[in-house]
Amino acid sequence: MATESASGGRGGERLQRSLSNRHIQLIAIGGAIGTGLFMGSGKTIGVAGPGIILVYSLIGIMLFFVMRAMGELLLHNLQYKSFQDFAADLLGPWAAFFSGWTYWLCWVVTGMADIVAVSNYWRFWVPSKAWSIVLAVGTLIGLFLLNMLTVRLFGELEFWFALVKVIAIIVLIVLAAVLLVVRFTEPGGGRASIANLWAHGGFFPTGPDGFLAGFQIAVFAYVGIELVGTAAAETRDPVRTLPRAINAVPVRVLVFYVAALTAIMCVTPWNGLDPAQSPFVTMFRLAGFGGAAAVMNFVVITAAASGANSGLYSTSRMLYGLAHKGMAPASFGRLTRNGVPSWGLFVTVVLVGSSLLLTLSQSIMEAFTLVTTVSAVLFIFIWGLILVSYLVHRHRFPRAHAASPYRMPAGRLMSWLVLAFFCFIIYVLTRQRDTLMALAVTPVWFIGLAVAWLLARGRARHDDTIGGGDSPEPARAGDPEPVQARG
Repeated sequence: MATESASGGRGGERLQRSLSNRHIQLIAIGGAIGTGLFMGSGKTIGVAGPGIILVYSLIGIMLFFVMRAMGELLLHNLQYKSFQDFAADLLGPWAAFFSGWTYWLCWVVTGMADIVAVSNYWRFWVPSKAWSIVLAVGTLIGLFLLNMLTVRLFGELEFWFALVKVIAIIVLIVLAAVLLVVRFTEPGGGRASIANLWAHGGFFPTGPDGFLAGFQIAVFAYVGIELVGTAAAETRDPVRTLPRAINAVPVRVLVFYVAALTAIMCVTPWNGLDPAQSPFVTMFRLAGFGGAAAVMNFVVITAAASGANSGLYSTSRMLYGLAHKGMAPASFGRLTRNGVPSWGLFVTVVLVGSSLLLTLSQSIMEAFTLVTTVSAVLFIFIWGLILVSYLVHRHRFPRAHAASPYRMPAGRLMSWLVLAFFCFIIYVLTRQRDTLMALAVTPVWFIGLAVAWLLARGRARHDDTIGGGDSPEPARAGDPEPVQARG
């Protein structure tokens, strides 16, 4: 079971290491499967055709190296609770301030989108919008209460959420394989075949513009993939668990994105899918499963609730870290007797719940697109900051890298290559009106953060829960070079 909260440091409290290998593996999977896949895959297929398989593959490969960089840094010092901590150590307190508050906003915005989606999904079973809002509020309150009890309950909840999503995708892939073997013929005359990947306008039927447009939507599907690092502080055995979770990322990308989308487009040609409908529902309907809509509606509610649950967990931990650096109100740094940062959790729930006002609008989908694009842009900033921190680490502690049991392969080269890829995605986001609007909003956030940092930097300090007191010595990869607070 969980260890008790350790005493020591200015705050006198530390997060517990209550999550087992089973929890962290499924949290990592859940972070890689969200509403972006279940809701957005129909639109991405409609925009890019079969070429979307390459889009998801490229993004997945690049983010794997981000995860490897994060894994090496987190295992360099087991006192780090998240990327916010090593960013502070390696880049200075300003990086902790910018990354912590930006990541908080990332998940607040993503949580807003998820809870709005939950509200819409509930309407499948209830007669009015008012009841769907009530049920969405009930869902959010339920997540809040479960998160308040213990960290382990968060792990259990996310474990089952992720399991539902995994089972749904595996069933879809198996079903597609069966339909291919029996040469299933659709009512309209189309036949299930691998040739459907290139027989309807080629592998890139919408040309370069369509291929690039696929990146705009697909990148949101991966937000949260770094959640395994945020949970590292509450993992029982991070030295074994973290590498296992990160090393499994390529397999998950192949199965949950590439295999699933390939299966869908082999059974039904890409131009035969409705962009406004989940292709997962379409597949089950083609198989003659009468309850497909209800089953898949349950799955997408689970996916959206899982996203909101991850957001509540992540944002409360980020506020906890900021408070212990003097960059947020001290109340956010206090833990309950169960080791939960309750005030951060409560504030996040209120903000996420306020998004249900969007359900009163007539343009919910436009609002959904806007907030998810803002979230994706902010996540790119976080991922980029992880890579910059890694490059500084390599320069400052070369012996630590050489002795690390979990070295990032081709570290410097791949870091620069992935950063260039992120610049490419930002360029792509300027090519469409809706994503350009979201991109134009984000500088306002960073300008506001810069002003706030000028006011708060006098109170900033090294995190009082990293080292000091009666805490154990930081576990490093056999390198004597110390990890110190900078700036």
